Amino acid sequence: MDILLIGSGGREHALAWKISQSQLVKRLICAPGNPGMAEVGTCMDVEDPVAFAKKEGIDLVVVGPEQPLAEGLADKLEKAGIPCFGPSAAGAKLESSKAFTKEICDAAGIPTAAYGHFSDVAEARAFLGTMTAPYVIKADGLAAGKGVVIAETREAADDAVEQLITVSGSVVVEEFMEGYEVSVFAVSDGESILRFGHASDYKRAHDGDQGSNTGGMGAVCPAFGFNQALEDRAYAEIIEPTIAELKKRGITYRGALYAGLMITADGPKLVEYNCRFGDPECQLLMRCLRSDIIPSLWGAATSRLSGVGLDWQDLTGVLVTYASEGYPGGYEKGAVIHGIDQANAVDGALVFHAGTGSTDGELTAQGGRVLSVTALGTDREEARDRAYQATKAIDWPTGFYRNDIGEER
Repeated sequence: MDILLIGSGGREHALAWKISQSQLVKRLICAPGNPGMAEVGTCMDVEDPVAFAKKEGIDLVVVGPEQPLAEGLADKLEKAGIPCFGPSAAGAKLESSKAFTKEICDAAGIPTAAYGHFSDVAEARAFLGTMTAPYVIKADGLAAGKGVVIAETREAADDAVEQLITVSGSVVVEEFMEGYEVSVFAVSDGESILRFGHASDYKRAHDGDQGSNTGGMGAVCPAFGFNQALEDRAYAEIIEPTIAELKKRGITYRGALYAGLMITADGPKLVEYNCRFGDPECQLLMRCLRSDIIPSLWGAATSRLSGVGLDWQDLTGVLVTYASEGYPGGYEKGAVIHGIDQANAVDGALVFHAGTGSTDGELTAQGGRVLSVTALGTDREEARDRAYQATKAIDWPTGFYRNDIGEER
């Protein structure tokens, strides 16, 4: 099987790493890929994925990031008769429109936070007046994991409303939910649903959950405090009704579905959906998964998911994100990174490239989140020790990372 993988981040490196292990794969092309992905596949700049897939006889396209899905890449591939792991633009609205997700929740009776949707600043601020702090304000469109503001004061909430409406055109204002967050994953072909693990991520930039929201500064797999009963409720009350409601609307959801949940005193409630694997959670899922991933990807893309099962290693994973100083704000590019081989030599450790490049034969930092340092262990303490041992083996003076990933929350 010839596979085309779209993307260039840590999520895509992890997918490429896992896909390349399958005996079902003859050729893996990563577009555009990164230096880490070049070690397991062929990296190429592909201007038109549909034309390229037709020309090269690609059997399956796997789309990593959300933007191409929101822009309808899966629809174009389907029209060309090329199987795609990733939902149509209509399905991807679960991520590209917070208001659409709330509409689905209302229609299907899915537990979520009380909310209002506004494109007018004055109306949004009036709604804030009916609520108590803290306030949750979300940009309605895609925002690369950084379109959410949790405001502790009314003044900050008013400012966030104006800022996010200016950026995205409209906002969803929500009640603040008390509890702890869990990322739950599923793969679907529009009918069948395959449970695909869960994890806890760290969104704030600095230790102790301080600093700005980021795309993710670390993760633990399996998730903190998440048991079988809660998992069963998450699928029965949230994920399964979502797929069913989409089907009622004529939307066949083929791909990964990432449910960001708040585990409250009343049980799981939906915070938001993403229409792809989470980053950085995907890196740990791929490391913990023992099964060949191709049957899941192919089954979802071709409506043949029924009967596919997964086998997981009985291990715990910890991931530490190594980011450019200044992220998620401004940061410099081009710093040379050494020590990846030394980090990978740590027992149980593996480094995935997220925002790296190659300059004059040297590995360089080219993004905000640059490296995902993963490690597996028999328990969280062992995995955490290995992850930080590997992280400290990397020589990159202008990078930073949190020191509390994997600590009990």
